[in-house]
This record gives sequence, structure tokens and C-alpha cells, in this order.
Amino acid sequence: MGCVHGKCCSRYPSSTDSEAGGYGEMGSCRNATSKHILTQRSLEIVPVPSQNYEMQYSVLTQRGYYPDSPDKENQDSFCIRTQIQGNPNVHFFGVFDGHGHFGTECSKFVKNRLAEILANDPELLDDPVKAYNSAFLTTNYELHSSEIDDSMSGTTAITVLVIEDAIYVANVGDSRAVIAVKNGNRIVAENLSSDQTPFRKDEYERVKLCGARILSVDQVEGLKDPDVQAWGDEESQGGDPPRLWVQNGMYPGTAFTRSVGDSTAEKIGVISVPEVSMVRLTPNHLFFVVASDGVFEFLSSQTVVDMVARYTDSRDACAAIAGESYKIWLEHENRTDDITIIIVHIKGLSNSGAGDTDGTAGASMNPASSRTGRGSSDSSAASGSEIYRSMRSEFTDLQLSMNRKPGYCCSISI
Repeated sequence: MGCVHGKCCSRYPSSTDSEAGGYGEMGSCRNATSKHILTQRSLEIVPVPSQNYEMQYSVLTQRGYYPDSPDKENQDSFCIRTQIQGNPNVHFFGVFDGHGHFGTECSKFVKNRLAEILANDPELLDDPVKAYNSAFLTTNYELHSSEIDDSMSGTTAITVLVIEDAIYVANVGDSRAVIAVKNGNRIVAENLSSDQTPFRKDEYERVKLCGARILSVDQVEGLKDPDVQAWGDEESQGGDPPRLWVQNGMYPGTAFTRSVGDSTAEKIGVISVPEVSMVRLTPNHLFFVVASDGVFEFLSSQTVVDMVARYTDSRDACAAIAGESYKIWLEHENRTDDITIIIVHIKGLSNSGAGDTDGTAGASMNPASSRTGRGSSDSSAASGSEIYRSMRSEFTDLQLSMNRKPGYCCSISI
């Protein structure tokens, strides 16, 4: 949903990234040169030899339709790196949704630096959660120190790190990752991340403690009572959500509570600390989707999973989801957001060490299971995932504790 100031069929050449072996870092670690058409890459396959399975994936990004800004470029970026640190069992997928005047520059910077910092971390395999936290905080610090003006610009980030048969999901903002789980004759959507917005009570309370005013645009403009701190759910209030404002000004107006960049919003509670979850893959996990909120603004997680399941080729699924998202945006508004989606199919994972395979065993702490409204999963069924939420290293604890101290709200030195 971005900040209040807003939010290609060319094929990229094969990468020569020395880390990536025969697969390489996709050209996706660059934005499309065309502003007005889709960017879609051919179907790619990467093996995970330690567990004897492979991932088949495709990605698509589409510039939004902005009738008032016909030359506005696609501020989404994505990055896929295979064989991180030369390891054929470690792979990275990320979507970065830039916002603000310099949103494109921010999303490009973050997707490159975040992936590089993770790839160069010697502790990545020993402690992926610690590595993730360190990478996000360091990237945020470097963006602040760069030549990019991130005072009113930044990016959200939803990323998936595959290490053998485990996936680690790190989220900052309101983009999303979701996994499809076979449950008997059904395919169930399970959210791997929880959108960080003022709709969430914990995030609302955290940013309020940091001094944020939380009001919708109508409330800021005096059209609605600002004392009514209840906005329903994201589905009913998607067009005028609660946003973060400084005490005596009409900025920055962010509809999310975490991001990378946004140095002004940092002062009122917007932090770059990711929420990290881990899922141990089983044969019941069919595919996962990583996408910007341009997809999930009007499509639920279950709807997206159902659409992917209809296609044998993820390229067709990407195109169908982008098309449906685009259409529904225009049914509700006179513009669309930028749309980016990565679909990764899990092929050939065996039962070895996976436990029960009926899709109902081993469920633990389903992330965002109580969420409703915009983009929520339509399913309440248990799945076969073993999910561990809110795994935080000392970096997370440090920054969150600093947020509660006067004078240290939402900033940290690396």
C-alpha cells in the first residue's frame, strides 16, 4: 500500500555470477528497462542435492497503471540468487516494493545489498536468523548513509532463504510469502509472513509508543473523527487505511510499520527489524509464492494459491495472477499498483525425515492464522508445516528494546 505519496517482455541475459554455478543470480536483480510492459523470465530449475529435490520457478513484474503519472517507473524490484556461497543447497528469493519519490533507487539498493550481505556472512548456515537480522539492519544503515535521499522513501522486503529442506522467511512491510500445503484432497494456503501495518494490534501499540499519530487520510483531513481509533479490517478499509504521521505534520503517511529506509518514519516507529519464520519442508508442500502487495491488495492468499494450482507452468500462473490483480485494482480504483510475483514449485521431495504426509501432522504456531481482511488466508485448516514464529537474535531484541527508550526510538548503529 506504500506511503501516502504513492507507491515488460524483455528477457534478461544469463548471469555470470561466480557464486551461482550454472544457474546464477537472475537478471532480476535489476529493474526492467521498459516502464510499461511485463518483465517475465523463462522457467528456471535449480536442484537441492542434499535432499534430492528441485525447485522450478518463474517471476513476473509489471509496472502499475498511473494515469496521473504516465512516466512513473516500476518501483518494484526482485532478486533471485541460487547457490549462495557456492553451496548448491542454499538459494534466495526476494521481492522489494519501493515507495516515495526515490522508491525505485531504494528497492534496487536494498535488493542488491541485502543479498550480498547474506552471501558474505560466514554465520549464515550456522544461524540464519541472526544473519537475516544483521543483514536487514546493516542494509538499512547503509541506505541511510548512501547518496539516496531516503528521508521520505524506502522499500518493503519479503524474502525467502532456502537451506536444504528448510525455508527461512524474513519480512519487513506489507508484501507477503505464502506456501501451498496438500491437505487430503485440498490445497491449503498458509501464510509465511504477517503484514506489518497499523491493523495489527501489536504493531499499532509499538509505533504509538514511538510517538506516531495513527489516522486515515480522511481523519487527517478532518472528514472523520480522529478519536475513533478503529478502522475495521484491511478488506473493508483498503482504500483509506490507518497511516503513521508525525505529531504536528501531515507526513510521512506510511500504511506499513516496518520498512528499509524511510528515515523520517523511523523517528515515529517504522523499523527495519524483520519478522523471521522457519518452515521444514515436507512432501505436502507443493509450492510457495513471494509477491508484493500489488498482488495481495485484493486477492487473498488462498485465491492466489488456487490460481497457481490451476496451472502446470508457473509462467502461466504468474501471468494469470498479474492479470487478475490488475483487473481487480481497476474495478476498485482508477490506478493499479506495481505487481511482482515469484512462484517456486517444490519437486521430488521424498518422505525421508518428513514425518506424516497426510497434511495435518506437526502443525505449530501458524503465522497470521488469526488475521482477517486484505489478503488473509481463506483457510483455517491445520497444515503439515512446522512453523517457528518470531525467532529473534540479539539484534532484534536490541533494536526493539531501544525503540522503547526515549531518544532511541527506531534507530540503531551498526
